[in-house]
Amino acid sequence: MNYFSGFCLQNEDELFEDWLIRNDYTVAGFSYGAILALEYCIRATHRVDRLLLFSPAFFQNKRESFINLQINSYKKNPKEYRQTFLSRAIGKANIDLNPYIKVGTLQELEELLRYRWEISKLETLIKKGIVIEIFLGKKDQIIDAKRALEFFSPIVSATYLFQNAGHFLKIEK
Repeated sequence: MNYFSGFCLQNEDELFEDWLIRNDYTVAGFSYGAILALEYCIRATHRVDRLLLFSPAFFQNKRESFINLQINSYKKNPKEYRQTFLSRAIGKANIDLNPYIKVGTLQELEELLRYRWEISKLETLIKKGIVIEIFLGKKDQIIDAKRALEFFSPIVSATYLFQNAGHFLKIEK
């Protein structure tokens, strides 16, 4: 399985173990990693059967002022921005992210904030026979799960909305 990590993270795939399918034909990604996973599948010349996208970084409904605020906040104090970002991503879930932390770059942040999901890319993968599944948490404090659900549901194979979960899809207390 090819797995792509979220912003400021590495090797956090074990947090999604309940939904991962570990074989040579599955590609998965979390948040920013969902973007990377999709683009990887678009370029793949080998067999891919399934694409699992956990809390895909979906910001195309956000105004440019929001995106600029995020970028400027990062530029002002990258460490504080990362801490705040990860704290919001955890929400009220009981998750220790310390084993997975890495420095997220300004370039990665800009990529995830400015990325535009395209129906045509999803359709291309579906025509290749790839099953696409989207996993969202209703209490997500990073992305607008409702808007993401509205965008993805009509085209992908399955969308799952976890009622009491946030960005990491863990039950919040």
